[in-house]
Amino acid sequence: MTQQRISYVALEAMDEKMRIEMHRCAEEGTPRPESSAIRAHVKDCFWFFADSWNKIFRNGILDHSIKELCRVYVSRSVICEFCGNQRSIKGADQGLQETHYDDLINFEKSTQYNERQKAALAYAEAIVWRLDTDDTYWKRMHQHFNEPELVELGCAIGLTLGQQSWLRLLNIEHHQVLAGTNASMAPGTESASALAKTKSSPDYWAKNPAKPKAN
Repeated sequence: MTQQRISYVALEAMDEKMRIEMHRCAEEGTPRPESSAIRAHVKDCFWFFADSWNKIFRNGILDHSIKELCRVYVSRSVICEFCGNQRSIKGADQGLQETHYDDLINFEKSTQYNERQKAALAYAEAIVWRLDTDDTYWKRMHQHFNEPELVELGCAIGLTLGQQSWLRLLNIEHHQVLAGTNASMAPGTESASALAKTKSSPDYWAKNPAKPKAN
């Protein structure tokens, strides 16, 4: 088993407000409690992410389901297995199904997404892979989103890109903190044994790394 690089903070070492948020993570997910238990080493880091994620990702002015697609696009791009094996419950309530996650890397050619969703994913693609953009690209963005929406989506993508790029280094795994819940876990990852079986499959998504769009 790969060694974990930063330890989890025990629930007993957290204050009451932090413990409440940890239980919310276990019951609702995105994020699951393990990543929050890492950030708990520094209380300001814990609340920086929890508060920002609540305001920008789970809530805000833009459709949550679009932000959720972009979140998992980032996971598939940077190969953050911890984040990529989660699914937003709120996203499912807004109509996202597992098939919507299947074509994320090849979104432009997919029939799974509407034009607004494809534009959002093109925004995530340009940010993640540092692509050059031109007037045609920005005409497309402004056709589907107003400026406040572009700001919120850009901040959400930037936040998840930074956190996922960091978390993938730490070798943390699900079902290790407040174990026993499966909230927001992707199909086939609902328990430790199911997750291990899924990750051993040759078709497991992380074994097929994404590649940047050719310029």
